[in-house]
Amino acid sequence: MSTFENKEKNLNKLIDKLATLAPSYSQSTNEAGKLIAEKAQINLEKKEIEKKHQELLREHKYLKNKLVKLQEEIEKKSELEQKFNNDIENLSQETENLVEEIEKWQT
Repeated sequence: MSTFENKEKNLNKLIDKLATLAPSYSQSTNEAGKLIAEKAQINLEKKEIEKKHQELLREHKYLKNKLVKLQEEIEKKSELEQKFNNDIENLSQETENLVEEIEKWQT
């Protein structure tokens, strides 16, 4: 964005210089009018680009927040899955122990 701003400043300086030189070199006011119109067009384009830039920044912020929320949700689900797997492992171990106890009593 810095390069864009530098180019804009340089262009504005050039247009201002040309506007002051136009009467001294007997240039037609038509050319000065063209330069003013071009400057107005460039300023309009600049405003449109800045508006689009702001929209992109808002969208980026929204998507970044959404990504953070999704990552948090994945972490929570991963923790729940790990807890569930541990519970299953514990139940499996308890079942094996019960089966062993039953076998002992049956013999």
